[in-house]
Amino acid sequence: MSDDIDPEIAALIGGNVEEYKPSGPPRTPQALMNGNAGLLANGQGGPRQGPGGALAPDFTTLFGDMDVSGEQHDKSEFGVDLSRKGFAPIEKMEEETPVDYFSDPDYYKKALVGEGDEATKFHELLSKYMKATDIKDKGVYRQQLISTYWYLVAKVALRTAGAQVLLPKRLLVRFGGLLPNILSAELKDAIGRIIFDKRIDEPVYYVDEWIRAVATGQINQSATDEVKPSRGGLDEKARLSALLQKAQGRRDAAEGMMKAKVEERRSLEGLLRDKIEIICRHDSQPGLLHVPAPYIEPQKKAMGEILEVTRRMLAVDKELVQTMGDFAKAGEDFDAATEKAGSAGTEALKADLQVLAQEYETVKQMTKLCIGRQGNHFPLLSREYFHGNLQGIASRENVIKLLTWIESIDCEAYSRPYKTTMHRIVPFILLLPCYGDSGICWEPFDRFNRASSRGRVAIPMYPKNLQAAVLTAVADLRWQVAKEKASFYWMEEGLTGNYYQWFTAKKIRGDVKEYFIQDYVVWITKESEGIQKLEKEVRGIFWRFMPFSKEIKEKLKTRSYVYQELYQKDVNRSLSDGY
Repeated sequence: MSDDIDPEIAALIGGNVEEYKPSGPPRTPQALMNGNAGLLANGQGGPRQGPGGALAPDFTTLFGDMDVSGEQHDKSEFGVDLSRKGFAPIEKMEEETPVDYFSDPDYYKKALVGEGDEATKFHELLSKYMKATDIKDKGVYRQQLISTYWYLVAKVALRTAGAQVLLPKRLLVRFGGLLPNILSAELKDAIGRIIFDKRIDEPVYYVDEWIRAVATGQINQSATDEVKPSRGGLDEKARLSALLQKAQGRRDAAEGMMKAKVEERRSLEGLLRDKIEIICRHDSQPGLLHVPAPYIEPQKKAMGEILEVTRRMLAVDKELVQTMGDFAKAGEDFDAATEKAGSAGTEALKADLQVLAQEYETVKQMTKLCIGRQGNHFPLLSREYFHGNLQGIASRENVIKLLTWIESIDCEAYSRPYKTTMHRIVPFILLLPCYGDSGICWEPFDRFNRASSRGRVAIPMYPKNLQAAVLTAVADLRWQVAKEKASFYWMEEGLTGNYYQWFTAKKIRGDVKEYFIQDYVVWITKESEGIQKLEKEVRGIFWRFMPFSKEIKEKLKTRSYVYQELYQKDVNRSLSDGY
């Protein structure tokens, strides 16, 4: 994909657009005999001993970022790597020495310079608001200031799509930082300690980075309910983009399923080797020189289990053959779609000025949803409204740390099923400079690529409780993914169906999703620790459809009969092949 920006956008920001590349370290193939490669004989992960004691590496260890055809593919945060099982550890949470962004006496002027009438009007309203003493006048100026701010920052945000932009403008779009004199020393220090460049290979973005990625076509425009005007050029771009996305999604999903079957077969082969090794290992019979002892009970048991293992191996191998065919067909479809699109296909994935303007309007709507109707919509970062420290700000590192913590409890938080296979697909996370308290899910996945596309989640940067803001975002994602999966039957089947039926049976008034989100927060923060706060029916639904990790389940079953009963139901379902 080309990283060139649309000429109309380049003209707006003054040209000189450098190629966009994430600043994090490039991903490289691991060593062939990595001790973490492969699978344990029981399929639970870990190093797998091969013949002669060597470790059997998995696909990723052997081939790194190459796909099964031997081609190099983008497995950065823009592309989806279905082989990743979790977040990489964060090497650095903050800058050791804070950057003094706000010491420049001309900071405010540089942030507004070149923005024309929007900047002039905003400056006048801001002056009136700051000087107003009457409460009613101040309220009127505040509302006018908020409306004018969005017109101003929409224009500034388009400039941040380019490389040559003044730092105060980027800080305005990223952090809402415009007036240094309304920031406390502690707040300036906190902003200065946030790592500015993107060094982490995860799909978490500040607003200026997001607009840049949309401008270069590396992230598609967010979905909206508005009907676009019917213009031939735009319709053709949309059609080609949808065609390529659908084909790529099918290919990525087929590749992921094929790799999963390869790993499952490798795990079974390892299990078979272990059982054969157990059978062929003999101690000497006491009192008899060089005479091996007869088979003992574990060896006899292993003989009987070998037949079951080989049966499973043949079944998985049959499924592998089928997935190979699916992948070949998906690859042909993708090649055909690419050829059909031709050079126009690349242009279809780029953003034009209208798309960028619409995208920032979507960002505005996300911000309003995070804040809520009764929340604080004041647009500028100020010591008056945010009293937290760096640990309370939704920086990229803090958010990834919390996402990792959530996944350690809700192990399928970022997974969704596709043809009976669970795919871990972390959504795009957009960090919004606002005082909202709740994160939201804008869309659970791309409407043209349900198989392997990322969803879109927004998190406010200055909440009262950062943990709660991230939890509500993941809860909203959980609900929408389950609802879309159930489709027309979302009130009858799966997670949403079972929860909705309980909700209506209790005759609870209000928004069912809002109640679900509140219960999800309790599920992660309280129930995972054995503190029983949810109703029995809700606990059963969550245990079934949003299972805790195996370690937490093992811990909880010893805490209370309530959890022991749920654990036993898991065992019964697994024995009856109904789980």
